[in-house]
Amino acid sequence: MSDRIAQLQKEIEEKRKEIIAIRQEMLREEVKDYTLTDKDGQPVMLSELFDSSDELLVIHNMGKECRYCTMWADGLRGYSEIISDRMPWVLVSPNDYETMADFAGKRGWNFRYLSFNGTDFGFDLGFEIRKEGKSSYKPGVSALIRNDGKIFRTGRDDFGPGDYYNPAWHFFDLFPKGHNGWIPKYEY
Repeated sequence: MSDRIAQLQKEIEEKRKEIIAIRQEMLREEVKDYTLTDKDGQPVMLSELFDSSDELLVIHNMGKECRYCTMWADGLRGYSEIISDRMPWVLVSPNDYETMADFAGKRGWNFRYLSFNGTDFGFDLGFEIRKEGKSSYKPGVSALIRNDGKIFRTGRDDFGPGDYYNPAWHFFDLFPKGHNGWIPKYEY
């Protein structure tokens, strides 16, 4: 049985490397230089978030209304310094800046977060769905680069139970009952 698992894990890793190679070959998608809002209500241009780097990691969060997104963001507290050592990164949400600041403060988020409320940022990057005059959101990540004064997206992925971005699900999957109906909470 363990040989079968080892073989499947090897196949998954090979497919993962194939996906990475395909992403690296994909055409770059130009992204506008959006004006976002920081926790103090101040405008921040997307281009400013790169600091001196030519790379920027953007985490797309659905907002405080989503327990799952909250779980992912809470997990980023532990990775904040590690990711920041490699590149600048930011979490963005459709919540207004006051709501975000209040929620992030209560959660102890130790990373930069911005609101894209009132902009087309989420929609243009494919993380906002507009239907019948209403918006819904999905979580994920965008890899942005800056080149010759322009911003481009070089990769993206969606978040959800079992993805590569939140290890809790993988720990649960080691047990016969898996997650056993467990769902994220706002308080543990």
